[in-house]
Amino acid sequence: MEALRNYLENMFANLPNTPEVQRAKSELFQMMEDKYTSLIEEGKKENEAIGIVISEFGNLNEIADSLGISNVVEHPQGIERRHVSKEEAHHYVIEKSHCSFLTGLGVFFCIISPALPSLFEDALPEQLEDALGGAAFFGSIAIAVALFIYSASKMKNWSFLKRYPCSIDYQTADELYKAQKLNNSTKTLHFIIGVLLCILWLIPVSISDALVESSYLADNVMPCIMFLMVGIGVMLIIFSLGKDKAYTTLLGLNDQKTVAGNYESTKSREVVYSNETIANIMSVYWPTVRCVYLIWSFLTFDWLITWIIWPVAAVIHSLVKKNFTEVA
Repeated sequence: MEALRNYLENMFANLPNTPEVQRAKSELFQMMEDKYTSLIEEGKKENEAIGIVISEFGNLNEIADSLGISNVVEHPQGIERRHVSKEEAHHYVIEKSHCSFLTGLGVFFCIISPALPSLFEDALPEQLEDALGGAAFFGSIAIAVALFIYSASKMKNWSFLKRYPCSIDYQTADELYKAQKLNNSTKTLHFIIGVLLCILWLIPVSISDALVESSYLADNVMPCIMFLMVGIGVMLIIFSLGKDKAYTTLLGLNDQKTVAGNYESTKSREVVYSNETIANIMSVYWPTVRCVYLIWSFLTFDWLITWIIWPVAAVIHSLVKKNFTEVA
């Protein structure tokens, strides 16, 4: 029956999402289901029964009149959309996840770069100390830039998802929806660990100040550990959001005005804002919050205070969603 369900959804995918069309789809599925059950009871094998049902009910143009949707079928509305296959969709998720990791790794190298020169201070002759410190700093930045460029070039292959109208079929959407739900626990774990690392960097520094007598360890190594913890934390946060963003992008491809955009179990949960200005602002809201948090934190080093930006930002986001969203 799942095969018949998938076939039916693909038949109606590009038709407008109206009560009339939904009623016709429900009636046709009932007819297909009754015919299939009857054939199975007659002793037909499953594949044979599915083939007979499709041959009898599979041409929407022939049965549109009896379903009362001939006008809709004969005069389809909307624009032609590029079909994204199941294989392409899963490959996009893999590449998006991989590139999110590389981007996070690039941010990690950017964050730790100011701390690397301190490892060579008071440990080597001054000229060698300056040379190695500068090499470590600029080398870290160079690696970060290379990772950014490489990940951006890889994702360029998928720019058509935003530049052109695209669609996915029911089976692909259903698999993506289930995969996104399974990924939620991993995403949450990575995000929580990332946030904790960004908040708890002070613990090893405080312990070293209290217990470690070596000035080199306290003044040079521990600051590096602080930047290392924050860098890993931010990297995990970026990585945790990448794969989920891929699922959301794919599940939002179908035109919301068609049947394909209203699959009950696979409908995109992306928020639709009623005001265009608010929508533009909110599209860059969380990246802006992250940038403000990092800039404020690294300029003031008041990490015990700057974390307050996250609950405040969450409250603002919640209020905006409550007052400026509409049903998709």
